[in-house]
Amino acid sequence: MKIVGVYNIKGGVGKTATAVNLAYLAAEEGYRTLVWDLDPQGAASFYFRIKPKIKGGSKSLLSGKREIDSVVKGTDFENLDLLPADFSYRHMDLVLEDGKKPTKQLLRLLQPLSEEYDIVFLDCPPSISLVSENIFRAAALLLIPMIPTTLSVRTLQQLKAFLAADQRQFGPRLLPFFSMVDRRKSMHQELVSTLPSEFPEFLQQAIPYLSDVERMGLKRAPIGHFASNSKAHQAYRALWGEVEQYL
Repeated sequence: MKIVGVYNIKGGVGKTATAVNLAYLAAEEGYRTLVWDLDPQGAASFYFRIKPKIKGGSKSLLSGKREIDSVVKGTDFENLDLLPADFSYRHMDLVLEDGKKPTKQLLRLLQPLSEEYDIVFLDCPPSISLVSENIFRAAALLLIPMIPTTLSVRTLQQLKAFLAADQRQFGPRLLPFFSMVDRRKSMHQELVSTLPSEFPEFLQQAIPYLSDVERMGLKRAPIGHFASNSKAHQAYRALWGEVEQYL
């Protein structure tokens, strides 16, 4: 089982759209796929038409009172399940801090599912926190969607500095890529052309700013389900092709 975090310190950069669409493509290729919606806003749960609610909240899950497989929900798509969000996730840091080995709790929870799933996508909340440290410990890959702006570059530098401060603890492979790219903007054009030379780990495929990504909220489905011939879906397919090579 490979764990893939979709993460950025900033919000509104396309994390959930990336997690949902890549999970859909992985499942379509036959990978037994799970998405864990860790964001208390519950956007991934909304896209999959599943109520963002866990009985007893994050505390019951992390304490072991509820087995993780008992809260996993099937989606409308073959090979694709969801562990839904819960509004109590906003306090997950506090719950994690009360447990033993607080930076390893999410990995411990996922281990019983290792024979059931090939890939787990973590749709991560935007922050650097104890939840983030758990994600860094659990994930083999960390996909980092970035809007081509100077602030996004700064947050990538902050993340790399944070992980470099304790290389013994955190070892995910960082895979940044451009998201919500609007090539009509000169700054977007400049950063897309120059930044990968500074950060060789950048994936080649960028996700353009297109209306079909926004339509996910109206259709409540991955783009491939309602617009399989769209440029947006083809962009995510190409991105998935790159990511798959690292699994």
